[in-house]
Amino acid sequence: MPPARTDIRDLVHTYLERHPAERRLLQGLLASLDAAEDPASRSALPWHITSTAVVIDRDRRVLHIHHKAGGLVLTPGGHVETGDRTPLTAALRVVAEEAGIEPGDLCLTPQFLRSPIDIDVHDIDADHATGEPTHQHYDLRFVFYLAHGHPELALQDQEAGGVRAEWRAFDQVVSPTLRAKLLDSSLNGRPKPVNASALIHDGAGRYLLHLRDNYPGIWEPGAFALLGGGREPGDTSLEATLRRELAEEVPGLDVPDLTPFVVEQATGIDGLCTPIQIWAGQWNGDPDRLALTEGVLLRWFSPAMLHRLRLSLATRDLVQRHAAQQASTNGGPPGALASRAPAAGRSVLNVIGVHLYLEDDGRVLLGLRHPDSAYAGGSWHFLAGHCEQESAIGCLVREAFEEAGLVIAPADVELVHTVHVVDSPGERPRMQMVFRARRWKGAPSLREPDKCLAWRWWPQDDLPEPIVPYTRAALDGIRTGRLYTEMGW
Repeated sequence: MPPARTDIRDLVHTYLERHPAERRLLQGLLASLDAAEDPASRSALPWHITSTAVVIDRDRRVLHIHHKAGGLVLTPGGHVETGDRTPLTAALRVVAEEAGIEPGDLCLTPQFLRSPIDIDVHDIDADHATGEPTHQHYDLRFVFYLAHGHPELALQDQEAGGVRAEWRAFDQVVSPTLRAKLLDSSLNGRPKPVNASALIHDGAGRYLLHLRDNYPGIWEPGAFALLGGGREPGDTSLEATLRRELAEEVPGLDVPDLTPFVVEQATGIDGLCTPIQIWAGQWNGDPDRLALTEGVLLRWFSPAMLHRLRLSLATRDLVQRHAAQQASTNGGPPGALASRAPAAGRSVLNVIGVHLYLEDDGRVLLGLRHPDSAYAGGSWHFLAGHCEQESAIGCLVREAFEEAGLVIAPADVELVHTVHVVDSPGERPRMQMVFRARRWKGAPSLREPDKCLAWRWWPQDDLPEPIVPYTRAALDGIRTGRLYTEMGW
């Protein structure tokens, strides 16, 4: 499907807002947008559009292709083909064909985004061999940065004399109009974020995710993702981009404080490398009360729920990293963020943890937590998890299977001890419930090696070190028949 006429018109008008003096020069192009023929088709005469890729490296040099046979030195460019969705994707296709630079090797610039840096008008001589008459090209020139340094070039070589690549400084660029605009620009060849997304959490271990529409042609259709989007020419900053996107997607969602968290790289719908500034912010509202104007729904999810969702691995990793960082700061396990001390008169919701007590021939099952774990790394602990929107026993049954492959029937579970613990003064209290399973199926296996390095049966009079303190307290309570322990109060 060729580029839509409206998209081309928007590109031209955006360009003319920056260069109003060129309106007269582009009158033919503006007229062609209202003509019957497709302005992107090479059969449209006496003029039609072409696309060029202006590729800039970190030394502020522009890629040129030297055609030895004819002596021409040109930036990669050519006609728009039927399968090109936009003039920009035509430029990406051409630079891949001519130089072997794939879209993932390139990224947009914050200054020009998807708009052309230059529109050049040049005459094309008649070609008597094909019967093509004299006509004009309106060449839309899109600027890109190299995303990861210099890729290995694979030059198209269809001429007897061959071709070679040249990287030229701005003042050596062949095209006079492009050269002038490059010299007048602040382009430096160093990629910067052009998209912004919001990592919104409630301060208690849950993250707000957006189920996107399952439409072709949008980013991550039908998947859960963060709210956010791409920068537009009128945005004064990336935070302004994000706040505009939030207002457009979810009117009424107010996140007062947004803090830059990390810059991630993703692949855009055109295959381009897209640096994204991730902002973190806290909000504690009910997403069902918001008016969602884009996508299907908004929901809170804990990190432990992410494996059930259709979402990118990058998004899953991002949420888990933020949860681990928050837990490290606040002294709790990942996915259960400790809040600051509440203001007077405000209630504090306790975190509910569930723990599996398995006994076999006088030995108890413990797991060695991964040393990189934000909570109790390198220590021995119960198989454990945090309650989501589920019963405590339902959580225990789920965690036992997810973490160790153990199948436990809810009827075979009984509560044997509870530890009410505060890790440090002012931190959020945690109600740690320990359940005994009288029967189970399966042998403990490492299903989440990023969390647990080993499962092992330990004699209760010879427990390993280091061991999580409240785990030892719970085991002591179970042995003595005590049902409740307080720690840290």
